[in-house]
Amino acid sequence: MAHTDPGRQRDETDETQAAMLEALFTSSPIGLHLLDTELRVVRVNTTTPAMRGLPVADLVGRPIEDVYDIVEAGEMEGLLREVLDTGVPLRERIVRAFLRGDPWQEHHFEVTALRLDSPRGEVLGLAVTAIDVTERERGRARVRVLDAVRRRVGRTLDPVVTGEEFVGAVVPAFADIAVVEVVDAVIRGDDPPLAPLPPGTPLMRTAFRSSNPHPPQAHPVGDVRRLPSPTPFTQALTDLRPRVVSLRPAEAWMPVDVPRAEAMRSSEAHTLLVVPMALRDAALGLVSLYRVGQSPPFDEGDRQLAVELAAHTTLCIDNARRFVREHAIAATVQRQLLPRLPETHASLETAYLSVTGADPGAWYDTIALSSARTALVVGNVAGQGLNTAATMGQLRTVVRSLAAFDLAPDELLARLHDTAAELAAERANLPIGDPLRREALSADCVYAVHDPLTGTCAMAAAGHLAPLVVRPDRIVAVPDTPFGPRLGTDEDAPFAAVTFRVPDGSVLVFTSDPLLTTYLADFSQPLRAAPDYADRPLQELCDALVYELPDSLGAGDAAVIVARTRSFAAEEFASWRLESEAAAVATARNRTRKQLAAWDVDDETAFNTQVIVSELVTNAVRYGAPPIELRLIHDRNLTCEVRDTGTAAPHLRHARTVDEGGRGLFIAAQLAQAWGTRYTTGGKTVWTEQALPPRQG
Repeated sequence: MAHTDPGRQRDETDETQAAMLEALFTSSPIGLHLLDTELRVVRVNTTTPAMRGLPVADLVGRPIEDVYDIVEAGEMEGLLREVLDTGVPLRERIVRAFLRGDPWQEHHFEVTALRLDSPRGEVLGLAVTAIDVTERERGRARVRVLDAVRRRVGRTLDPVVTGEEFVGAVVPAFADIAVVEVVDAVIRGDDPPLAPLPPGTPLMRTAFRSSNPHPPQAHPVGDVRRLPSPTPFTQALTDLRPRVVSLRPAEAWMPVDVPRAEAMRSSEAHTLLVVPMALRDAALGLVSLYRVGQSPPFDEGDRQLAVELAAHTTLCIDNARRFVREHAIAATVQRQLLPRLPETHASLETAYLSVTGADPGAWYDTIALSSARTALVVGNVAGQGLNTAATMGQLRTVVRSLAAFDLAPDELLARLHDTAAELAAERANLPIGDPLRREALSADCVYAVHDPLTGTCAMAAAGHLAPLVVRPDRIVAVPDTPFGPRLGTDEDAPFAAVTFRVPDGSVLVFTSDPLLTTYLADFSQPLRAAPDYADRPLQELCDALVYELPDSLGAGDAAVIVARTRSFAAEEFASWRLESEAAAVATARNRTRKQLAAWDVDDETAFNTQVIVSELVTNAVRYGAPPIELRLIHDRNLTCEVRDTGTAAPHLRHARTVDEGGRGLFIAAQLAQAWGTRYTTGGKTVWTEQALPPRQG
């Protein structure tokens, strides 16, 4: 049996290990470094990234920070010394560094450091491996930038904000400077022009960001101007192709656009990547990215990534453009559907206010009713766009139509709820492909009627809307309003009305947004100083309310009515209790004649009024129930009212030639410009209105 010589075996092992080490230090694709305890290079393999064709003697004996221009040199030295001190390996640490002879290109190395100990336990130094993972890290960085743009860009439907989101996502992660310029017509919602972009088309600079805290700019953000031609910018908008442009040395096109060229020089930009924002052969704008100083130039991979970033941003800007256009149309429709001026009586001064004016579903209205009363309406249809504005117009028209029937607030909202339910059913029956079918119809509305003769306000609400009442003693209160179901929903709860007192000099505020109502009730100084506004125009009070609203309120766009109550002059109305007998007709006519003379009403109107009073009182005596009351109101119109406790509904009849009666209400309707019947829990009131000439002074 042969015996192996231990000495020979050790020699063969040593030779094998030496051969392996020699192979590693001459052929391994991984950078190998042996460092002593002072972190000086003892040996490196010939393929290490630091060599780049340099003689090994130029590196041996030099500190590691001299071999590589490490970005975080101090931090890396501390980590290596920690390995020397503790013996705990440093594994797969990503280190950024520049190589000698390649100062433009930042490299990424995956570094592992192991401590070398002798058999006697002495620390000999470190074995350091460095793998160039630059392309891998670049790929990861590009993925992070693309993900950031997709997450952060397009969160709003504002083309200007979209540009700001874009530059915030790419600087400094992808570029040192980023500029977004959008065709000015696109900002306004118009269709983008087809490429090539017509010469002289103005662009707005919507966003700019630089890693330099005090960057030079060719033009300020918000500036609208035409691009000088020819430049890489105009060329990109001509053929819709991106370009990587070296800015060193100066390019021949730079004298054409001196402000940009000067800004590039001042910022030390060396590479420009210009990408058109294009969609379906139409040019929406331009993205300009710059690398400055020690940043590496843009390469082909960067160009491809920039195209993806610009494509996403372009879609977001186009969506914003479409929204702006639809909103502009909806806002135009809304303005045409809303009243221009509020209905104002001598006893109720009103003003309209639209907070931001961006909600096409919000509406307000004041409606002059009989007997010097005024209806105040505020509502809001959920949704955006033209269909919402159209639905708002439909509901407002229905409210005005129902108000003409002198319905109580709760009854009016009940009928409005039925109409909204029919509109919702029509929407639900639209073709499956119609996007409006998927938008449920719902709306809030508050309807109130102010009566200056009783100093009260009767009100009902659909949804959680309620007014504020600011009394002359500065107390701000929200009436205890029973909220009914939202209009158009499946809720079938009844509506309830509430009546509350409104002292003379009070201020009423109706809003279409509950958050705004809550804020004004708790924090509004102008409202709490309401007595100070006794003689101040209401529109100034509206402005004061807007000025104090904080940006952080979180309230949506709102329609607001601000109203101030005034006392109704006692000498401008009169009322008499009448007996339920035939003689009451003559009594009513005589009292009417005297009162109209005191009001200096012209003879023709006075005669017609006496005829009307005679017919209305006759009907009440014959068909009504006592007690009977006659009331005259001298306001913008002359109102005659006859009240009784009967519930029988009077109706207009066309009497035949041989009939001796039956023409009373017909005659009254012919002499008056308007008439109607108003029901209360205690009976009914038949009223007429006659026009009066405008008062002098």
